[in-house]
Amino acid sequence: MEHVEAVVVGGGQSGLATAHALVRAGLKPVVLEASDRAAGSWPHYYDSLTLFSPARFSALPGIPFGGDLDRHPHRDEVVAYLTACADRLQADIRTGQRVIAVRADGSGFTVELEGGGRLSARAVVAASGSFGRPHRPDLPGLETFAGQVLHAADYRSPTPFAGQRVAVVGAGNSAVQIAAELARESRTSLATRTPVKFARQHLLGKDLHFWLTRTGLDTAPLGHLLKNPPAPPVLDDGRYRAALTAGAPDRRPMFTRLTGDRVTWDDGTTERLDALILATGYRPHLPYLAGLDGILDPAGHPRHRGGASPAHPGLAFVGLEWQRSLSSNTLRGVGRDAARAARRLAAHLAPAS
Repeated sequence: MEHVEAVVVGGGQSGLATAHALVRAGLKPVVLEASDRAAGSWPHYYDSLTLFSPARFSALPGIPFGGDLDRHPHRDEVVAYLTACADRLQADIRTGQRVIAVRADGSGFTVELEGGGRLSARAVVAASGSFGRPHRPDLPGLETFAGQVLHAADYRSPTPFAGQRVAVVGAGNSAVQIAAELARESRTSLATRTPVKFARQHLLGKDLHFWLTRTGLDTAPLGHLLKNPPAPPVLDDGRYRAALTAGAPDRRPMFTRLTGDRVTWDDGTTERLDALILATGYRPHLPYLAGLDGILDPAGHPRHRGGASPAHPGLAFVGLEWQRSLSSNTLRGVGRDAARAARRLAAHLAPAS
């Protein structure tokens, strides 16, 4: 069995930020990424996705985006950027290495890989994100709905839905973006439990992220205070509010039932529905930690405080939504949480070094 100092599970934005921070803290991390490249979930997002924050606010520590810093990078630009970041890091990044279990082993951990490989690590950082665990809400009739059902994780473009009747469930950025582009190819409704909340992309001539940074709201350590963190509003330069106002897509209260291939709306009307797209978010994807006592709650969510595991001091989390702040699971904010985790782990390992 190979013995290493620290294992980082996941080679996306969280894993790369963590590897950078661990190296700066004097540790030698091994990054284990299940896919064939260190770009996380970004290659799998829908084709038209662009960052909600400008390039100048969207870089990992020490590696800025190139080009116009006021642009909003496209999905493929982010993939290329993360791949370049991985190439520049002085860390052992191993792709095609899926972690299936982490087990306590004396003062450290045994990390088991798909295919039978094992590593012994003094510290482990869970940075695998949430894309692998799309959330499917319990909607009446969903399991027997005869139309097509897919999560936003599986959506790529509006072309396959041309001419169809489509409903998108959700009120966040991805839901509104997907519904708006679908409406150009199909008759699309956005089904939400509450009206869509918008935030202006620009205030007083500056991008909203400038003000979040300037005021400190982006980094305020509020995560442990919020039992039910608020859903962020839809960032909009005016186009999405205008699309909803024009009814393309139209926004409707959540339907009451799906029966066969039909949907029943809250006003009692029914109609045939070809496809339902769930833009309903994700949950932490941490099945490899299920064998560690005291780590996950019954719903599979990690028990932590600011990313630190109270049950195992050698275990940390990076990239969780609202781990510490509003920006914890974003390109612009994950580096701060990674640095904090690295400092804590370096201090934990110091007596044994």
